[in-house]
Amino acid sequence: QVQLVESGGGLVQPGGSLRLSCTASGFTLRTYWMSWYRQFRGKERELVAQISNVDTDGQVAESVKGRFRISRNNAKNTLYLQMNSLKPEDTAVYYCNTYIYKDYWGQGIQVTVSS
Repeated sequence: QVQLVESGGGLVQPGGSLRLSCTASGFTLRTYWMSWYRQFRGKERELVAQISNVDTDGQVAESVKGRFRISRNNAKNTLYLQMNSLKPEDTAVYYCNTYIYKDYWGQGIQVTVSS
């Protein structure tokens, strides 16, 4: 059974950093494309970052380029999103995602950037 569990969110001041983790089970993470999405209140989910099954570095959205980085630890079957220089407009619920014949989502984790 495919499961994705996010951790590492919380409250951080503007300019601070957080690292989100997504622990996968029921499949081998390195075999599939993995993504991070975020959802602002009242909005649709948007793609933040994505990494293929062969890349060591992934791609990030223009809005977070130079500040966020997606990576994975295959030995731990875990996906990461390193978020630096956080801004209040990064406040959202962040989701881990993969597609294996259908979309699978984690439960989501709140990131709040506020002073």
